[in-house]
Amino acid sequence: MSVAYIGIGSNLGNRQENCLRAIELLQKKGIIIKKRSSLYETEPWGVKDQPLFLNMAIEVETKLNPEALLRILKDVEKEVGRKESTKWGPRIIDLDILLIDNIALNKDNLKIPHPLMHKREFVLRPLCEIAPDIKHPLLKLSMNELLQQLQKDAV
Repeated sequence: MSVAYIGIGSNLGNRQENCLRAIELLQKKGIIIKKRSSLYETEPWGVKDQPLFLNMAIEVETKLNPEALLRILKDVEKEVGRKESTKWGPRIIDLDILLIDNIALNKDNLKIPHPLMHKREFVLRPLCEIAPDIKHPLLKLSMNELLQQLQKDAV
C-alpha cells in the first residue's frame, strides 16, 4: 500500500459539501482515508478576482499507481460537477496529488511532488495539520519547515 496526500479545494457552490462529497466518492472507489485536515478558508492563488476557497488535505492509502490514482481524482472531480475552466480559475472542486510515499515523478500530465505545493500556504497549512513531519522528497524539508519558510519569506 502507498500513502498519498491529496489537496482538496472548492470555491463555487456549497464549498464544504463539495469537499466532503469528493472524500465520500473517493472512499466509494476504494481509496482508504486515513486522516483529514480541517477546512481552511483561503484567498485565491494565481487569479485573485474570484470567490474565497475552502481547502483541506487528506492522507490516503491506496494500491493504485500514481497514474491510476490521478484518473480516479479526475473522475471524482467530474462526478462532483467540475467543468473545464481557466487555469487557476473558480471551480466547484479541485483534487491534487501532493505527495505519494517518497517518490519523485515528472511526467507531462503528472508531477509528484506537486510542483507548487511549497509556495502555497493553502496547501501547506492543512498538510501540516495531518503530516507536519513528512519530508518533501526533493527539497528534503518537512511540511512544517516549508510552511515556516514560506511565512518568513512573505514578511
